[in-house]
Amino acid sequence: MTRYETLLKTLPNDAKTWLITGIAGFIGSNLLETLLKLDQRVVGLDNFSTGHQRNLDEVRQSVSKEQWSRLVFIEADIRNLEDCHRACVGVDYVLHQAALGSVPRSINDPITSNETNIGGFLNMLVAARDAKVSSFTYAASSSTYGDHPGLPKVEDLIGKPLSPYAVTKYVNELYADVFFRCYEFGTIGLRYFNVFGKRQDPNGAYAAVIPKWTGAMINDEDVFMNGDGETSRDFCFIDNAVQANLLAATAKVDAKNEIYNVALGDRTSLNELFSYLTETLRDNGVHYLKEPIYRDFREGDVRHSQADISKARKYLDYQPLYNIRSGISQAMPWYIKLYKSKP
Repeated sequence: MTRYETLLKTLPNDAKTWLITGIAGFIGSNLLETLLKLDQRVVGLDNFSTGHQRNLDEVRQSVSKEQWSRLVFIEADIRNLEDCHRACVGVDYVLHQAALGSVPRSINDPITSNETNIGGFLNMLVAARDAKVSSFTYAASSSTYGDHPGLPKVEDLIGKPLSPYAVTKYVNELYADVFFRCYEFGTIGLRYFNVFGKRQDPNGAYAAVIPKWTGAMINDEDVFMNGDGETSRDFCFIDNAVQANLLAATAKVDAKNEIYNVALGDRTSLNELFSYLTETLRDNGVHYLKEPIYRDFREGDVRHSQADISKARKYLDYQPLYNIRSGISQAMPWYIKLYKSKP
């Protein structure tokens, strides 16, 4: 039995209090759903700048009334230290997901990205340290690898950042390390690689590629592909990311003050992704017959990305349960229901 399987069995009999920042977002709401179904107590913090009430409403519909009653929601902003202190009271585990994501967003508005991703992160570190929480797990990013050409990406080898967003995520890692050195406050950073799944927003200028393309295909709209389609990514299904968070939060002391890649450990080109989405939609009764429209490469993007996940396997016993194709198959009914329900 894996450590994650053991954790899923033991947690319902050992309820803890978890703080999820960015709880109304994509990853945050999936963490909430998993933890409530495991009969945990959850404190949620969000200011709805990028999260959505509909994500919380959907989780509420998926759990029992008793489980939902275990959530305490605080509408607040991590840029306010008092809000962070209030949220951390009585908390055992912190899962810090709140941030302004997206490379293009950070290029268009570096100041707000900095205030949220660095200032807000520091506030959360201070508040969690002061509250003496048992563990602090935070969302790091594969963007930290920057222009380093090596594949697969290994945690200790990074290049220069290619965007303001990447700078903010790297600074998070630096602050986390300093807090261990100065205050003996150990944290775990999870470098996410292109996480996807249900409740990932398909709308807006900064939508990730899988929900954006899927929405366009369901609506029989054009799909635009940046570059020649051979750009590749390590796409990680949301359930794998949830697993990593729970394993990190409950990890032993010797696994802390570390950074871990959270991914599949594989690489999929955009052309391959387009084929997988087309096939999965067809399996679900949606036939998309158009070809993608190729356009210029996007500023700040790296050409290829693939993670080495051996460190997470060794120290966290992280074992991803879904690959790109099985993850898309799991997520597709959610997207179809979303778009078919719209007038």
